[in-house]
Amino acid sequence: MSRIGKKPVAVPDGVSAKIENGIAEIKGPKGALSLRIPHGIAVSQKEKDLLVIPEYESRETKKLWGTVRSLLANMVDGVTKGYEKRLEVEGVGYRATLTGKDLELTLGFSHPVKMAAPSGIEFRVEKNAITVSGISKELVGRVAAEIRALKKPEPYKGKGIHYTGEIIRRKAGKKATTTG
Repeated sequence: MSRIGKKPVAVPDGVSAKIENGIAEIKGPKGALSLRIPHGIAVSQKEKDLLVIPEYESRETKKLWGTVRSLLANMVDGVTKGYEKRLEVEGVGYRATLTGKDLELTLGFSHPVKMAAPSGIEFRVEKNAITVSGISKELVGRVAAEIRALKKPEPYKGKGIHYTGEIIRRKAGKKATTTG
């Protein structure tokens, strides 16, 4: 039995949940999200809670039970509060600017790197910090990871793009030795 899957997902006031034809739709003050429910998993609504139940017992349904419940809980949180990830740009000459809704990064390449904002994602830039926000936890995390992948932090000086609070393992580098 899945410990996570057994817990009901509470649907707060102002959020509506609709389950039909294997698709769960969650609508709230920040927007709407939908999820295709995999075969073998059933989602039912009781008053203000969503219950995830496996239709039959197999290895596949055991794996998906808690996952579907977590995805539904993340959708409810997303349409009420939203999600955001913060990244820091570190290095001499490295900077981020907004051009309209798109992000333009100067990362030491011969040209600036432009990143278009996908629908449902909003960028904010303050000094050397980039904030990626939206209602879908998966999309926010994926876009933040794509930005970080443009210039990962290097281990000698720590230059590059990293998450706020991320600890970068540093290496010592070459040491000057005296001969004689």
